[in-house]
Amino acid sequence: LQVCLEHAFHLLCNGLIDEAYQNLSLAESWRFGEQTAIQDKEMKLIQAYRGLLDYYSWSKQKTILLEHGQDGFEDLSVEQEMHSCFRKAAVNLKEIIKIPGVWDLFVKCYVDLLEFYGDHNEARQVLNEYAYNSKFPANPNAHVYLYQFLKRHGESKKSLISALKILHDIVPSHELMIDFNTMLQKSKKRKKRRLGLEVIFAALDYAGWKENVKAWSCLARQVKQIVISEKHLDWIKQEWNSRKDWWPAFHFSRYLAKRNWQENESLSYEKAVVAGILLGKDCKYFKYVSHQGCKAQVKRFRTLKKFVNKHNPVYLRISG
Repeated sequence: LQVCLEHAFHLLCNGLIDEAYQNLSLAESWRFGEQTAIQDKEMKLIQAYRGLLDYYSWSKQKTILLEHGQDGFEDLSVEQEMHSCFRKAAVNLKEIIKIPGVWDLFVKCYVDLLEFYGDHNEARQVLNEYAYNSKFPANPNAHVYLYQFLKRHGESKKSLISALKILHDIVPSHELMIDFNTMLQKSKKRKKRRLGLEVIFAALDYAGWKENVKAWSCLARQVKQIVISEKHLDWIKQEWNSRKDWWPAFHFSRYLAKRNWQENESLSYEKAVVAGILLGKDCKYFKYVSHQGCKAQVKRFRTLKKFVNKHNPVYLRISG
């Protein structure tokens, strides 16, 4: 059975889809003696990969149907073929995802089938099970798929936040943390806005986020709001305490100020807002960028310089 699976992969890699399907169908009919637990699992894998190929055929038929619209008898035969592929794919995909493991591709395909035929409750149940069943390994993608499904179907902000909270706990650097931060900032609850600040600070701890303009814009907007209102400065202080020894070199060096200014003015502006608030008006990054911005006669940089000078006492309270 293992050899059959490997042979099927080889055929698929070479684009021989029909041959791979025949190979898997042949393997599925194989019987010799009493089936062991390992053979049982291998058999389920063979059925699952055959299910994927049935899904592929279904997807092709769906494309034909959608492209040609209603076209009489020809359309009916495509629809019948499509439904036949759906039934075969659904049976096999459903079985494999019951076994604890990482089945991302199989789950996505099965959910796509269910959604197309309007079975949203079953799709939701599958995704909830995949994300929350403790027998399954921790898998960030499971929470991504659940979040995307909930968002597609207009679910409540509470449900969306709940899905992203777990994703944040597993992968704080995930790209969806921008969405998470945005939702939290719009909340009327202080606890959620506090979490939003934590989320965006945590994301910017990672090198892959260093030049993410959206992330810096989110952080700049929130710290500015806090500084203007003078409420919750302790939130900034708590986040900054664990970062003040390494963020200045990591994010706010003069070298980065020069490079960011040359490559992306918007990035340098958002970072300068944060740098000015966290490190004060004498921060190398803030001084360089605000000077270049004023020299280029860009109005928002002049406004920024005035803002940081006015609120410089805040820096002393945060850094103290």
